[in-house]
Amino acid sequence: MELLSFCHHMPYCHIDRSKWSLVDKSLNLNRSKLFLDRKTRLGHVGVNSKLDSFELSNLEHLSFSKIQSFDQLQQSGKSRILSKSYNCYVVDGREGIRNLSERGEVITKVLIPGLPEESNGDHGSPITSCFWEWKPKLTVHYEKSGSNNVNSPPILFLPGFGVGSFHYEKQLKDLGRDFRVWAIDFLGQGLSLPSEDPAPLAKEEGASEEKDLVWGFGNETEPWADQLVYSVDLWRDQVHHFVQQVIGEPVYVVGNSLGGFVALYLAACYPELVKGVTLLNATPFWGFLPNPISSPKLARIFPWAGTFPLPTNVKKLTELVWQKISDPRSIADVLEQVYADHSTKVDKVFSRILEVTQHPAAAASFASIMFAPKGQLSFREALSRCKENNVPICLMYGKEDPWVMPVWGHQVKRQLPEAPYYEISPAGHCPHDEVPEVVNYLLRGWIRNLDSQGSVTLPLLEDPESIEYGTSGNLEFVREGSRKLVMVRFFGSRFSFWNQISTYLRLHVTGLGINSS
Repeated sequence: MELLSFCHHMPYCHIDRSKWSLVDKSLNLNRSKLFLDRKTRLGHVGVNSKLDSFELSNLEHLSFSKIQSFDQLQQSGKSRILSKSYNCYVVDGREGIRNLSERGEVITKVLIPGLPEESNGDHGSPITSCFWEWKPKLTVHYEKSGSNNVNSPPILFLPGFGVGSFHYEKQLKDLGRDFRVWAIDFLGQGLSLPSEDPAPLAKEEGASEEKDLVWGFGNETEPWADQLVYSVDLWRDQVHHFVQQVIGEPVYVVGNSLGGFVALYLAACYPELVKGVTLLNATPFWGFLPNPISSPKLARIFPWAGTFPLPTNVKKLTELVWQKISDPRSIADVLEQVYADHSTKVDKVFSRILEVTQHPAAAASFASIMFAPKGQLSFREALSRCKENNVPICLMYGKEDPWVMPVWGHQVKRQLPEAPYYEISPAGHCPHDEVPEVVNYLLRGWIRNLDSQGSVTLPLLEDPESIEYGTSGNLEFVREGSRKLVMVRFFGSRFSFWNQISTYLRLHVTGLGINSS
């Protein structure tokens, strides 16, 4: 999850199941088989839904010292409800409730497991917090779960920018019951920030102790921090050695946002260490400055590329920008943007992000990250290498992401037409935290499909035609005593963006003809 964005707030969609109606309950199993024909259209039933959105406002009266949780910020906001109605097609047969989407696809409702709930005495798999010293003074924090599952596949989760291993708590507790699971903090983020000042300020007689509260703003770099820059190349190397030294065997790598970029980069450079990659709304680019290895002449034009100490002008810029983005209200705004369902509890995520921003090395680390060079490989080049090396890739994208919008996922799908692509709605930039039940269900199914060499079917693909043409499903689960419904659409190997537009227009025009008659 990235913390640098000021996009518009995204609404989320909630389906009111109490308003559902069933058409012609006398339909028997034979007649329900008509749905196998993708061009079949049945009777039309109106279904009411509500489109809810939450907007934070009127926060000026809150003092920074009094802000303790995300809930306090929410209580200062206003809520609003917009109404909207739409149409769907529903049939009741012995195979369960199905309906047809606007695209003419069969939609099956599937009940999936929920998360462990402490209120029911189920605490899930215990999580252990650990530290690994990769290099002198460069200590990496990580969390692990499911260590006793010795014969199960290992899974490594990589976080987005601005968060850490804590963002995968729901995966560690749940998937740790079946697999061996790790989640890592990138160097310069989370609890992998340095424990010593990489460029301390000069000790002047009578100097204020407040100088010790900010690290990395001095003029001399400590020997251990020489040439240190928090770049995507550093993170790739960090994960590479972590897999070798800590996990000790090839691993399934799952990355959200920036973590998706690093996961793909790792697989492209070290395919022998990666059993498969799952991209969760992966950012398709990272870094602005040219890479000194892939573009040495161009890189020489830029005098500074994220190393310590920071140049004077960069120090001043960092002070101004950091004051803005570390403001609790800015953090709250970002969380509001990236979560499509604003009923998702993010108080713990908010608190952990705020805690990291208060570390004395946080501001200088942020400056290093922002001015770090690009990776040696672009996202597209990394995809090509993974394809050449037959690295399995699975795509899971939240449809309502305001940053990595669906068009980016569609581009990856076009480059890798055989890769499973699940589009989840409502879900934003962090589907693993917003709808973890769905992501965990899909991830379990994908890994078991690979480990069984295809004898276990991919989720939602019971119909063989779905592999080519795609399918959709309503995944239902129970969370805190309430039932929730999430739409998941699988894009088949013959997916084409232009075909999707033509199909939509054709069905829309046909629908207008029916309604006008």
